[in-house]
Amino acid sequence: MPTPSDTYIQNRERIQPNQTNNYDTAHGGIVMHLMDEIGAMSAMRFAGETCVTARVESLDFRRPIPRGDIAVVEAWVYEAGRTSVKVRLRVDREDPRTGESERTSDSTFTFVAVDTEGVPLEVPDVAIETDRDRDLREQGRAAPEE
Repeated sequence: MPTPSDTYIQNRERIQPNQTNNYDTAHGGIVMHLMDEIGAMSAMRFAGETCVTARVESLDFRRPIPRGDIAVVEAWVYEAGRTSVKVRLRVDREDPRTGESERTSDSTFTFVAVDTEGVPLEVPDVAIETDRDRDLREQGRAAPEE
């Protein structure tokens, strides 16, 4: 059975001019796209199957990500149902010159494992084997940071 640590992914993308809005900050749709992609990778690593987005919970854009800064996206599976997995997603903006960072978004996405016909498939249970696994599970279950 896979663990939260097995599914943990962190990805970075520098925000380019074509990804920004009128305020020269990352367009919300771009941030959500990055979260969806990294979340799906984490879900697929867990399920061993193709996973599709089924639900996005309470996605707030608390701080902007300026053009030229880096969007740091973290994702990990912390719970599983019969055919679905819950993935916690956090986004920070990072200054590429100083490394200074701050949280910009936090959400939970639910993904469903599917076969080539789109029929839901069963997923394994989440295994908790280490302190890091316990911490990731608890962070996943916690309410989003304000």
